[in-house]
Amino acid sequence: MRIRKKLWNNDAEPILVIMVVLMVLGTINVFSSSFVLGTTDYNDPYHFLTRHLMVMVGGVILFFAFRKINYRRWQSLRGLMFWVILGTFLALVGVLIPSIGTEVNGARRWLFGVQPAELAKLISLMLASSTLVARIKRGKADSLWNVINPQYGLILLMAILIELEPDMGTAAIVLGVPLIMAVVAGMSPKYVLGLLGAVVMIVVAAVNIQPYRMARLKVWFDPWADAQGMGYQTVQSLSTIGSGGFWGMGLGEGVSKYAYLPEAHTDFAFAIFSQEHGYMGNLLVFLLLTMLVLFCVRIANRAPDEYGQILAMGIMVLIAGQAVANIMMVGGILPVVGVPLPFISYGGSSLMVTMMAMGMLMNICDHGKDRKKDTPEEKTQAAKPKLRLVK
Repeated sequence: MRIRKKLWNNDAEPILVIMVVLMVLGTINVFSSSFVLGTTDYNDPYHFLTRHLMVMVGGVILFFAFRKINYRRWQSLRGLMFWVILGTFLALVGVLIPSIGTEVNGARRWLFGVQPAELAKLISLMLASSTLVARIKRGKADSLWNVINPQYGLILLMAILIELEPDMGTAAIVLGVPLIMAVVAGMSPKYVLGLLGAVVMIVVAAVNIQPYRMARLKVWFDPWADAQGMGYQTVQSLSTIGSGGFWGMGLGEGVSKYAYLPEAHTDFAFAIFSQEHGYMGNLLVFLLLTMLVLFCVRIANRAPDEYGQILAMGIMVLIAGQAVANIMMVGGILPVVGVPLPFISYGGSSLMVTMMAMGMLMNICDHGKDRKKDTPEEKTQAAKPKLRLVK
């Protein structure tokens, strides 16, 4: 009898391994990119590392907690989900109140040390999942009403509140991920074109509201035209990446963190990683993120119902979208938008929300691989899924 050996017993194992490797790489990079700033500003080279480790512990606890919660509980907008949505809205409003929200670098994004906008990313895809699965079950997956409904109205309102902080990058994610989910879920091509037109108009309006955004957009085409001004971050980022070469300067040997590259441990953490680990290190991160996306798609396709499929797909779009946006921003392909790189960049709220999302994804995976515990109705629904994300 021939015994077939498998590398993984289930789809959860490779994702856990990928997460652990990315978090280890991220922790090492956070310390390497921040010890100079920690020493000069806080007289403690371990200042940011200590905070990052504390957040990571909290994130791991949230990961296991969300993995234990049946993902179907998030489908109804009543009960627990109602209070989560209400709390998020109150926090987004509270951030804008001068006596409550904390202003950093001219933007109000912090409330008691937390960024509510990060939680809004997860809430937006949960709201989108609820309304999209309802449309699919009614046979209206291609309808324009996928995005013209109260749930998407709440998502738009959250994006507007985040834009007022101002934080255009996060607002774009909060609104953009649910729109992508609607398209993938089966929206008619004729409506997709109209949707793209509306998105373009929204972006144009957002750029013109704040004058510095138009200046940043102009510099994006030629950052060296204002290398000491608006283009400084992009120029320094490209120089940092290029100086790493094929193998990199070595762990801790990068020089750009010595007051050359702003936000070296947050938005531009990947540039420091590139400088110290070179193109081979970049390739490792690319492969890990690509594998993570592929396993997310696999879990989505094996989910026991349409809601699980759409929710898993939304989580995949959220993680992959932020990763692509950050890497393209650091590489000068996109303007500076302030989007962190999941697992690699320093950022407490972002890491915690990412761990929550991954916990939800693991719960979907657990239900998908262990259908013996499902009810007969759930088994029947799982046997004939109506939505296939990958053919």
